Formats: sequence, C-alpha cells, structure tokens
Amino acid sequence: MTQAEIKLCSLLLQEHFGEIVEKIGVHLIRTGSQPLRVIAHDTGTSLDQVKKALCVLIQHNLVIYQVHKRGVVEYEAQCSQVLRMLRYPRYIYTTKTLYSDTGELIVEELLLNGKLTMSAVVKKVADRLTETMEDGKTMDYAEVSNTFVRLADTHFVQRCPLVATTESSDPGLPPPAPTLVINEKDMFLVPKLSLIGKGKRRRSSDEDAAGEPKAKRPKHTADGKEPIPDDGIYWQANLDRFHQHFRDQAIVSAVANRMDQTSSEIVRTMLRMSEVTTPSCAPFTQPLSSSEIFRSLPVGYNISKQVLDQYLTLLADDPLEFVGKSGDSGGGMYVIEIPKTPDHAPSRTFYLYTVNILSAARMLLHRCYKSITNLIERRQFETKENKRLLEKSQRVEAIIASMQATGAEEAQLQEIEEMITAPERQQLETLKHNVNKLDASEIQVDETIFLLESYIESTMKRQ
Repeated sequence: MTQAEIKLCSLLLQEHFGEIVEKIGVHLIRTGSQPLRVIAHDTGTSLDQVKKALCVLIQHNLVIYQVHKRGVVEYEAQCSQVLRMLRYPRYIYTTKTLYSDTGELIVEELLLNGKLTMSAVVKKVADRLTETMEDGKTMDYAEVSNTFVRLADTHFVQRCPLVATTESSDPGLPPPAPTLVINEKDMFLVPKLSLIGKGKRRRSSDEDAAGEPKAKRPKHTADGKEPIPDDGIYWQANLDRFHQHFRDQAIVSAVANRMDQTSSEIVRTMLRMSEVTTPSCAPFTQPLSSSEIFRSLPVGYNISKQVLDQYLTLLADDPLEFVGKSGDSGGGMYVIEIPKTPDHAPSRTFYLYTVNILSAARMLLHRCYKSITNLIERRQFETKENKRLLEKSQRVEAIIASMQATGAEEAQLQEIEEMITAPERQQLETLKHNVNKLDASEIQVDETIFLLESYIESTMKRQ
C-alpha cells in the first residue's frame, strides 16, 4: 500500500462519510487487522463512535471482520474497495445507458446505501421518479421491479451473504460475530414479490400532513400491519460485473480500431453471449461455435455464414489473438546477453534490451493515484474558497423556490434574484466551470486506472 493510495483513500472516505469514519478507515488501512478496543485506544476515539464508524464501513463493504480462535473479532479495511468509490459515477452512468433512468436510480440507491432490500429499493426509486414526473403522473412499483429483475438476471446486482442458520440453532452462547454465507445458485435469485403501489411525491405528502393531521395515521397503520415481504434478503451492486462490462467495451473498441466495425460487432456478440456464463476474472469466454455466433448476431446485421467464418479466421490469426487461444507474454526491464563466444567479450556480444511493461504500468498507476488526489484536493479548495458565496446562492435559490410555490409576483422574484450581484454571478459561473472540468478529469484518469489495473491483474495471473 503506497502513500499515494492511502492519501486517496483518506480523501474518499472523508468526502463520502465524514471525519470520524475517515479516521477509523485510514487507521485500519495503515495498521491492518485490529480488534475494536485497540482501534478505539490507538485513534483516541470513543468506543461508541468506533462502533458506528465500523458499522458504516461494513455496510458499504469497505471493512471485513474475522473471528479468531479465542473469540476475538478483528476488523480489516479493504483498500481496493475504497478506491472503487472513484468509479461510482461511471457505474451509475453505465446503468443509465443500459437500463434507462430506472436502472440508474436502482444502482445509485444501492451504492449510496451499501445494502438494501429489493422492496426498499423499488419504493425509493419509484418515489424519486414520481418527483420528476408531471403532476398527475406516477411511477408504478411493478415497472421498477421489472428493471430490478433485469439487473439481477444480467448480474449487475447480487444478493448479500446471509447469517448462517446453524448459529441460531446452537443452544450455547451466541458467537462473538455472525458468520455470513451465500449459496452461489441463489446469488442472483430474485424473491417473488407482489409489490403493488405507486411512487409518492414528497411535496404532496407534506401538504397533507400540514392540512390534515389524520393523513399520517393510515401510513403508520399500514407500516405496522404489513410485514416487509423480503425481510433479511439484502442486495448490493456487483462491481466486478461492471468491471467485466468495462473490459468488454475496451476489447470491442480495440478490435474496431485495429480491424473494422464488422469484426468488433462479432466480438461484441461473443462477449454478450458469455457475459453471464463466464466469470468476470476468467481469461477466456466459454467456447462458442460459429453457428451459435451467427444466430446471435444483431437483427438486421446482414452478413452470410461464410463471411462470418472468414472474419473469425482473421480474428484468430491476428497476432493480438482477440479470438482463439491466448498466448503467453513476457518481458523485463533487463539486459539479455547473447554472446558469439563463451568469453562474453564486449566486441563479440549482442545486447538486447526490453521494457518491463509490468513495472511501467505500476509506475503509471502510482502517478494516476497522485493525479486524482491532486484533482480532488483542488476541487475541495475551490469549493472551500467560495463557501460563503455558494451558501448565499443556495439561500437565494431556496427563497425563490418558496416564493414560487406561494404564487409570488415576477417583480418580487426579480428583487430576490438581484441579491446576487453580477460579479458574484460571474464568480459562480467560473467556479461551476472549474469544478465540472475537475470532475471530468477525475473520471478520465480513473478510466486509465482501470485499464492499468486490469493489465496488471491479468499479467500477474499468467506469471
């Protein structure tokens, strides 16, 4: 764990969860596995605050725990999971492109909350979508449920491990920490729920509560009587599946650049056919016959079976081996001597140089971590420097929204808007432009990080 990675983890934890969680998380990253009381003592944090911080970190899969033989529970931070928070915007945008706004909000809710039941996700997303609709229109729970099922079928969301049932039947003392287990067959199995209802608008519910106090009563009664249909079955975003999708997109793009669009479409079809049947970490897809590929090509893609076979042959014969048997690769940043004679005399010896691409990739990855750290710190500095102006702008916007809701006249609204002067508006525009540019840079650097990490991981597996 390099200092650049630790610094980046610190910034991400502080930005997402606050100072206390950041303090506990970074301490575990630096020290490794530690029990609860040692964490509290070393960080100078109260036991209650440490417990709450660990609960947040465990909820978001950033810390794991392990019970040792003497019954001591130790907690360990997952630095790789913390760094994945950089990629949250990309996960959300990918889901939006594949499953529209409904899928986007489902994954966003899971990332924001760490773990949620399907029923809770459906209700939250339906409410949020209803808020954006025209008056009189609502989002049906069934429509959100269907999108959730599609995400589970394509493995973008998965079940969380459950508490082992054997522990509850043990008549002795309860274990110091629960053991979580998951059956791989049930990992993407969606419970059969009959969620009937529509999304609610926050605005209308507040108005009802203010005008008619009895409107609150049916809500509490329903909550008290109706048990949660999928209680205990929690779901989380499957980040490895997203990484598999990113990798597949990179492969398709590489094939299109090297060969042509038809070749890339054939490769895309092969990857799509095996995206669920092949583990995300597998070096090869499942074997696919030419006939299966031909039948799975997109509708309207007019190429004959003979032309497809020719393309597959070209792909298999290509030195980069996008299709076919994967070859071994190697290299090293070292000098290879090939002497003409046994005496290794310089005048009779060839010196061949090669680049250790693995070491170069690690060096670039380290620099990318430092770059993103600098970008985040610059964004935070820009925001802090203009904190008072941002707060003033938010107050003015809130006042205007409140006055618009009460039917204020245009002259009154204009008077409130003039509370922010022309130079201040220009400063706000400049700030917005700079922050957007920094955000875009973070995403671009993270794309490079993903490619470098993927290369390093695949290369290490082959060695």
